[in-house]
Amino acid sequence: MTENAIPFVSRTIEVEKDWIDYNGHLNMAYYNVIFDRGGDDASERLGLGAAYARERHLTTYTAEIHVCYVRELHLGDQVTVTFQLLDYDEKRLHAYQEIRHLDGWLAATSESMTLHVDMSGPKVTPFPSDILANIEGMRAFHAKLPMPERAGRSIGIKRKA
Repeated sequence: MTENAIPFVSRTIEVEKDWIDYNGHLNMAYYNVIFDRGGDDASERLGLGAAYARERHLTTYTAEIHVCYVRELHLGDQVTVTFQLLDYDEKRLHAYQEIRHLDGWLAATSESMTLHVDMSGPKVTPFPSDILANIEGMRAFHAKLPMPERAGRSIGIKRKA
C-alpha cells in the first residue's frame, strides 16, 4: 500500500450549477457533498464502498463532523479531496479531509468520526478482519504524516481575561 504514504487524493470534482446559492458561491451544504464524494473514493480504497454495503450489508455512518470554510468556491471550480486517516479502533474511523482547488489553494477542511454499521440493525459493529487489515495498512502509512495543523479544532468564543 505504498500509494497510501501521502493522504489519499480523490478524483477531480467540479462545482455544479445547482450547488450555487443566492450569494453566488457554493452553498455550505455542498461542501459536505464534496467531502462525501471524496470520502467515497477513500472508502473504495479501504474496501468500504458501495459493493461492500450491497454484498455484505455493512456500511459506515458519519457520527460527527466539523467543517471549516476557508475560501469560497464558485460554479465550475474543480477540486480534489484529500483523506488522512488520523486514528481508528475496531468500530470507528477518525479522519481529516481537505478540499483543494486544482490551483492548490485550500477551500475547506473536515474532521469526522465514522462508525462501522451492520445494516440489519442498524447497529455499530466491528470491522471484519480483511477490512481492518486495509485500515491498519492505510493508518501505518498515514501515521508517518504530521498531524494536520487544522485538526482537533473546537468551536468557541475566546474571551480576553
